[in-house]
Amino acid sequence: MRVLVTGAAGFIGSRLCQRLLDFGIEVHGLDDLSRGSLEKIRMLKNRGMLFHKADIRDGAAVLDVLSDVRPDAVIHLAALISVEESMRLPELYMEVNAEGTKKLVDAANKAGVNRLVHASSAAVYGEPVKLPVAEDHPTRPLSPYGLSKLMSEEYVVSGFMGREKSLIFRIFNVYGPGQRPEYAGVITKFMERLSEGRPPIIFGDGNQTRDFIHVDDVVEAFIRALEIPLERATIVNLGSGRPVKIIELARIMTRLYGMDAEPIHAPPRPGDIRDSYADISLVRKVLGWSPRISLEDGLRKLIKEAGKARDV
Repeated sequence: MRVLVTGAAGFIGSRLCQRLLDFGIEVHGLDDLSRGSLEKIRMLKNRGMLFHKADIRDGAAVLDVLSDVRPDAVIHLAALISVEESMRLPELYMEVNAEGTKKLVDAANKAGVNRLVHASSAAVYGEPVKLPVAEDHPTRPLSPYGLSKLMSEEYVVSGFMGREKSLIFRIFNVYGPGQRPEYAGVITKFMERLSEGRPPIIFGDGNQTRDFIHVDDVVEAFIRALEIPLERATIVNLGSGRPVKIIELARIMTRLYGMDAEPIHAPPRPGDIRDSYADISLVRKVLGWSPRISLEDGLRKLIKEAGKARDV
């Protein structure tokens, strides 16, 4: 199998490319390197990945790459992913996430790509009206980022013509090694303070819930999506299915750092969603996939790896 991964220099993309190479798959990475890690690309090239520098907004360049590579499948991870930044730069987010995906879909069709796997986001749901959040939940994004991801889904569902169909993952809160600090969520922010011996800061009372999924579980789902039979374009949630209170997360992480301290509470942030966690029954059925890494085990491994990196 020959697979092309867009966003190969990013957090999930680089981890996915590593795993695909482990399986002996011919891997091609595409990235414009505007946000991703050049060091990750160098490491992946040393392992045998073939790299193509291109911007997904440049439809002609993307078509040239796909026509040359002729991949069996494309995994589309290239995107801008900061909710806060999208509030300041909504046009850029529409251009990259929505229109960039449309151009990729058009190029994939012209190049005869069989399967397209697309990374979307739980941000398309907005404020949940029922929990857990299933795929038929209303989509009412609260940010330009969420809207751009919803539009990208529509371009994939309505536009991709590959005979093996498309699969879209609505990903919840991913964490793990290699996450960029400016885009990282609460786990990385807690780590930054705890590694300095300071207690974590919680915005609000801490009883708000989130669904945390380890990047390696996400990667496994993407790999399974490459060959699973599909009768139509399919959208599934990708999360742990377990609601975790932020106060519970803070206490687990404080304990793993060997500290005895209570978190600091700050005023709630305007616009923050109160509760969000996934119904993952459909992805279990479609892929035969279930998350394997518990939150505590994933955090323990993450903290250990971060400590090693600081010691180097």
